[in-house]
Amino acid sequence: MDHGIRELAATGRGVLVTGASRGIGRAVAAAFARQGDRVAVHCSAPGGDAEATLAALEGEGHVLIAGDLADPARVEALADEAEELLGGVDVLVNNAAVMVAHPPAETSYAQWQEAWRRTVDVNLFGAANLSHCVARHMIDGGRAGRIVNVGSRGAFRGEPDHPAYGATKAALHALGQSLALALAPHGIAVASVAPGFVATERVAGRLEGAEGAGIAAQSPFGRVAQPEEIASAVLYLASPGAVWSSGAVLDVNGASYLRT
Repeated sequence: MDHGIRELAATGRGVLVTGASRGIGRAVAAAFARQGDRVAVHCSAPGGDAEATLAALEGEGHVLIAGDLADPARVEALADEAEELLGGVDVLVNNAAVMVAHPPAETSYAQWQEAWRRTVDVNLFGAANLSHCVARHMIDGGRAGRIVNVGSRGAFRGEPDHPAYGATKAALHALGQSLALALAPHGIAVASVAPGFVATERVAGRLEGAEGAGIAAQSPFGRVAQPEEIASAVLYLASPGAVWSSGAVLDVNGASYLRT
């Protein structure tokens, strides 16, 4: 590594987690806070869930920042705010995503276009724009850093009712690999996790009854993941010791889908 680049610390880092109000994002924010990092909890708009996440974080120096990732100007401002409030962003976790149902056979063309537009704007363009802005701060500050993307097994197995979601997650994985190549000379490692089904508030209703049993049976463990299990993988990829995992897409799906 270039000696002009400051090494990534093990703790006490500034960490920006998008979509951290609930679910995986909340678990990721909590995991970083527990190990002594300062966390910027991002939400699309201020509300009780985001404030609850912030209030529950261990340690000090945590902040709440809000903004629509589909707005490029707001994304740039978010990166600047996080940089200032945290005293530098050392780790970015691109977790925020939208999932709009639009099964092709049942969706009008206008609905189809709107679903794709909104999904791409947040899941792909939002993550790409924020990664650029945060990486520029890291480079300008001469700091090593980490970017971790939360993708999905849906990028590989398909999402028949949410094709834009599957496509944007595949693109997010590819973005991470391109950035891993581009940013390595600056001491910035980039990797992705690809979770399977995770027990979050958004899908709680689907985990009940026969549908829930079928979803659990997709894994030979007979259950779905807890958000904390995804957070553990993110924590590793963001660690100083994971630099050689840059460019990786780590499956975290309980063997529910095996790539060949």
